[in-house]
Amino acid sequence: MRLVTYTLDNETRLGAQKGDGIVDLNAADSALPADMLSLLQGGDDLMAKASAVVAAAEPTIALADVTLESPIPNPPRIFAIGLNYLDHYYEIPEEIRVGKGIGIPKVPVVFNKQTLTVAGPAAPIYVPPESDQLDYEAELGVVIGKTCRRVAKADAAKVIAGYTVLNDVTVRDWQIASPTMTMGKSWDGHCPMGPVLVTPDEVDDAENLTVRTLVDGEELQNFNTSDMIFKIADQIAHLSTAFTLLPGDVIATGTSQGVALFRPNHPWLKPGQVCQVEIESIGTLENPVMVDPGHSFIR
Repeated sequence: MRLVTYTLDNETRLGAQKGDGIVDLNAADSALPADMLSLLQGGDDLMAKASAVVAAAEPTIALADVTLESPIPNPPRIFAIGLNYLDHYYEIPEEIRVGKGIGIPKVPVVFNKQTLTVAGPAAPIYVPPESDQLDYEAELGVVIGKTCRRVAKADAAKVIAGYTVLNDVTVRDWQIASPTMTMGKSWDGHCPMGPVLVTPDEVDDAENLTVRTLVDGEELQNFNTSDMIFKIADQIAHLSTAFTLLPGDVIATGTSQGVALFRPNHPWLKPGQVCQVEIESIGTLENPVMVDPGHSFIR
């Protein structure tokens, strides 16, 4: 299935994309929930029911009439894996690697993006007034579908609900200013995801997918998920050793070379540009880059 979260007439609901249309799951069968997180929490039985309903139903909503949201608008957590591609590691200048003692990771490098970073597949990426060093990172997102702990690598596939496209947008100077990556990685709206959550049966091999980033049509990243240092099963086993994974948790599996930080003249994202991240078999994010109005509020 190609599951979507969509908004139509100011109501946000759960659906499945079929061609140019959407099957509203709850409308097709009232036993199915109207939101993604509830579907994932329902486990295999509910997912199988959804699959059967989608197979039998005809789309009732035109894809062109809706706004696609992040497939999981409210993930419990977003885990991200840093330096998970050798090409990304080696694009760091040698003097920086040596000076800071950065070696090829021996275990997954884990950090969090906060949940308010979540944005839709066409939502604006905002350049904050506090920085002009806004960077892109194309990544495969893995969505957890079961509550699980200490998952063996051989069992990791059993806990995957599906895959999505993710852009680990980063405010580089804020990242570099801190010993940890949280502040540079967790600005509001800086984790566009979507346009769909693709269930594993729709993806021949999640570890052999081409990933690309284009800014105003210029290709800046092009890599394959086969080049991950730590494979998806490694990541799930490592994370679940320390803590329980929950349905709806998202793992951003890392990016490869080509980020603006290490390119000549640092082509940071700028207002007026369009940043596209695409992964074969899944889809494309196409986010306009805009000025963040920098509003201050207390509610």
